[in-house]
Amino acid sequence: MTAAATTPSWRRTLKATRVGRTYLVITVGIGLGALNTGNNLLYLVLGFLLAIIVLSGVLSERVIADIRVKRLLPDGAFANEPFPLRYEVSRAKGRAFAVRLSEGGGALDGWAWIPTILAGTKVTARADVTAPRRGPLRLRQVQISTFFPFGLFEKSRTVDVEDLLLIWPRRGFSCDPPPADGGHLTGESGSQRHRDGSGDVQGLRELGDLEDARRVHWKKSATAGKLLKVEREREDRKQYTLRIDSDAPGDPLERACEETAALTNRLLSEGNDVGLEAGGRRIRPSSGPGHEKRILSALAALGYAMPGDRK
Repeated sequence: MTAAATTPSWRRTLKATRVGRTYLVITVGIGLGALNTGNNLLYLVLGFLLAIIVLSGVLSERVIADIRVKRLLPDGAFANEPFPLRYEVSRAKGRAFAVRLSEGGGALDGWAWIPTILAGTKVTARADVTAPRRGPLRLRQVQISTFFPFGLFEKSRTVDVEDLLLIWPRRGFSCDPPPADGGHLTGESGSQRHRDGSGDVQGLRELGDLEDARRVHWKKSATAGKLLKVEREREDRKQYTLRIDSDAPGDPLERACEETAALTNRLLSEGNDVGLEAGGRRIRPSSGPGHEKRILSALAALGYAMPGDRK
């Protein structure tokens, strides 16, 4: 695998706005008039207009030159649906005005706007962006732009910031569920049968990742020095294992992932346990928001090579 090319720190792009194009036309017209007539007043006006262009370039460069950016990624996002992507922005000295942040290379549609950035202060900006497809999305660059000070030009600078964002399948219509499971549960993750309900107390265990903190027994946790969750008896619920053929090509696989994501949400909202078998991976039936995210993340990675996967 070849390393990604590093963007030179000096590289800038400059694009005239609609107002800027009008300004340039007027400047050229006055310049031609000054050359044809030799009028000193026209030369004076021309010099003033050119000085505004130079001043605009100097001030806009000071705005974007010292900005540092960090992404604050969500756990995941649904394809073709707007989701919030946050940026943490700071600068060492000076102030910045009218800054716009977007993803380089058009990886995501959308941008964030920051009116002012003060030296030594971290600012968090939110962008409502949209991802075009399911799967792991490699984010490599952030584009920093400004229209400061006069709105004549948009000056941009691209910085290298690498992150990986999982894009979950698009939510669509769900089909009829398969027959409910029976027998012993195998696979990764999931909760124990007959537990995590609202009945009698069954015992205490350590709180796992992405589990509901509302069931933490705070007094026992303080004594033990770790978070302990209260387990309560629950009634039997239906358990479903959804299966996908990961060898399906292109569009059929995408449709299968979308239907499975919608069906998972539907079955979980009805109070059932849901598991998944796809791509050689098995997630045992369980419930809860954290479990739904595990299934969605597995669907997002289906058919793609993830970092750390062995070939």
